Amino acid sequence: MIIIDTALRAREESGEPIRVGIVGAGFMAQGLANQIVNSTPGMRLCAISNRRIERAFDVLRYAGHDDVVQTASQTQLDSALANGKVVATEDGMLLARSDLIDVIVDTTGSVEFGAHLALEAFRHGTHVVLMNAELDATIGPILHAEADKHGVILTACDGDEPGAQLNLYRWVKGLGLTPRLVGNVKGLQDPYRNPTTQKGFAERWGQNPAMVTSFADGSKISFEQAIVANATGFKVLSRGMSRGRVYDGDVMKIGDIYDIDQLRSLGGAIDYVVATPHTKIYCLAEHPDPKQQHYLSLYKMGDGPLYPFFMPYHLVHFEVPGAIARAVIFKDNLAKPLGGPVVEVCAVAKRDLKAGETLDDYGMYMTYGEAANAEEMSSSRYLPEGLVAGCRLKRDIPRDQVLTYDDVVLPVGRLADQLRAEQYKNFRGETWLLEHLRATSQNTGEMRSRDVSLAST
Repeated sequence: MIIIDTALRAREESGEPIRVGIVGAGFMAQGLANQIVNSTPGMRLCAISNRRIERAFDVLRYAGHDDVVQTASQTQLDSALANGKVVATEDGMLLARSDLIDVIVDTTGSVEFGAHLALEAFRHGTHVVLMNAELDATIGPILHAEADKHGVILTACDGDEPGAQLNLYRWVKGLGLTPRLVGNVKGLQDPYRNPTTQKGFAERWGQNPAMVTSFADGSKISFEQAIVANATGFKVLSRGMSRGRVYDGDVMKIGDIYDIDQLRSLGGAIDYVVATPHTKIYCLAEHPDPKQQHYLSLYKMGDGPLYPFFMPYHLVHFEVPGAIARAVIFKDNLAKPLGGPVVEVCAVAKRDLKAGETLDDYGMYMTYGEAANAEEMSSSRYLPEGLVAGCRLKRDIPRDQVLTYDDVVLPVGRLADQLRAEQYKNFRGETWLLEHLRATSQNTGEMRSRDVSLAST
């Protein structure tokens, strides 16, 4: 949206910059902080929260802020912000509750914490931009509904693959074409990668090995494509999408690998391929008008029926301020679900798992994620990859088998479990997950008092 630069300059000239708080202080937060501070007029980085407070200071110094105030209470944070200070804190909820912050960017990748943070921000009228695809893919639809109730925006971000794909999808649709497939491109696919195999790459770039693993094992792209599916209504052609199909042909002919009749019957699909890095995202669309088909051929878009549109890059933190401005100034939600979940991400055993083991998180050693249509997720009672951490196995699970709710004992009292159960009930009219939580855990009290208990989180 080219109008964003003009709108931000106007905010700068009026002395009313968008006030931003970042939660999390990892690799992406570091780049985003630097981008806001040094390259984005009309926007002010007010605060960063992180569990390890020293890391928040490191990120702020990286961006050029040496005079940073550490706060531990709401009064301290609000007083420092009112006096023009930049703040570091361990408590992200302070940012969510502050009237002096317009928007929070969640960079944590945590589903449970992200759920608490988002609801707390909504109650205090604060917009939320997600660099947390895991949260959005797992319980995004119910969280977006909660944001609507409070009159605030919850949105994915420009620069990340879901945002880049949906920008392309909206642009292609605006040209009068009918998108049939929205795709992503990976350079590597190996579901058995783990933090040990990815340690060297992670150290080279200063990233978290678990996060790097989630890209390599296919979990991250599954989360990302689920967000795109939920915002378009598109489905997967089969569980796991193309599972690492290699495409080394001409990007202008990538439509040849798909059956247009299948895409039409499905209403549209999401997918990914493994390819050399000449293309990052693509959208395949058709046009019903023979006159426009003639022009598309003239403009070297091929002879159809699937016309390829693509981008060769996505610049992540460079572009995130665009999503911040779209949310605050234009109230534009970049990737709002059309309704309930269309595609979700199921957990699959990365190795042979044994009864009694407690699962680690996504991007670790025990599971990887695959995108599956919501109908399959529900009918098979699949366990979502975003909620695997802390689940205790009731039985042995062989490698590459999908885990189900019946295979595990859930951690007690997680908000994200409750929200996902509500998501199924509200959007799909299904109560089996609510009943499962009540029957197999001690969550009943927490479920009934969710809004009350969260206020003191």
